[in-house]
Amino acid sequence: MKRAFTFPGQGSQAVGMGQALSEAFAPARAVFEEVNEALGQDLTKLMFEGPEEALTLTENAQPALMAVSVAVMRTLEDKEVNLAQSATYVAGHSLGEYSALAASGAISLADTARLLKTRGQAMQKAVPVGEGAMAAILGLDLETARAVAAEAAQGDVCAMANDNAPGQAVLSGSKAAIERACEIAKGKGAKRAMLLPVSAPFHCALMAPAADVMAQALASVEIKAPAVPLVANVAAEAVTDPEEIRKLLVQQVTGSVRWSESVAWMAAQGVTHVYELGAGKVLTGLARRIDKSLTGTAIGTPDDVEAVLAELS
Repeated sequence: MKRAFTFPGQGSQAVGMGQALSEAFAPARAVFEEVNEALGQDLTKLMFEGPEEALTLTENAQPALMAVSVAVMRTLEDKEVNLAQSATYVAGHSLGEYSALAASGAISLADTARLLKTRGQAMQKAVPVGEGAMAAILGLDLETARAVAAEAAQGDVCAMANDNAPGQAVLSGSKAAIERACEIAKGKGAKRAMLLPVSAPFHCALMAPAADVMAQALASVEIKAPAVPLVANVAAEAVTDPEEIRKLLVQQVTGSVRWSESVAWMAAQGVTHVYELGAGKVLTGLARRIDKSLTGTAIGTPDDVEAVLAELS
């Protein structure tokens, strides 16, 4: 049986995440302590106690979500689950790609935490608040959603940010263009077209300043070949070469998260079960929408960990 380990992205954060793991498992506690030390910040306190508005800030949410995902992976490893033997691929949604790389040994935990702090800050600074926007477009196929973006641009930036699942796309760009896109999408039969409560227009050309920052940050970090191939967001296929991974992580800042294509690609390679390591169950739900033959399992709590040990070890 071929399995994939996947790692959630921004939006899956919630106050209290990781606390039960920390209380139940020493390896999880060690992950949170190492992340705190790497950042010089009590991120764990923010994760466990909030306030929610501070946890939701991009520069905090990104390393926090990664920490929970890696805490799950380290806990599984402590219970004799070997990633290279249990999974054929790893993949992560946007920032989750960094979680996947940390979990698979390609980037050290401390470096990953610092990279995500930098990434969050750079993405927030790239576009003044109020000038960019993102919108979810539900009920249109991928080509129609792309056509909506092209029609709405009118000289502004309007691009496909996330292809999450059939009939579920996210557009990103300048506020005026995204507002136009919502109206155009409704005219083309979208079930819903709504602005998202985000602080910046991620995964579009407006993020170019952030991509430059990440190119510099990634240049100084050691990247090894992951224990199993990474199915990269912007390529929607497997990569293992460290320099290729470095390049794709930079491209990912402005590029589209091709999640639906990535999961479909893994299914085409024979993957039958997708495990989501970390906070929430967003990717577990998407897996079945992308390919009904897939089984999805979320692992984010002590009970979840215990429930999957027999399957994975």
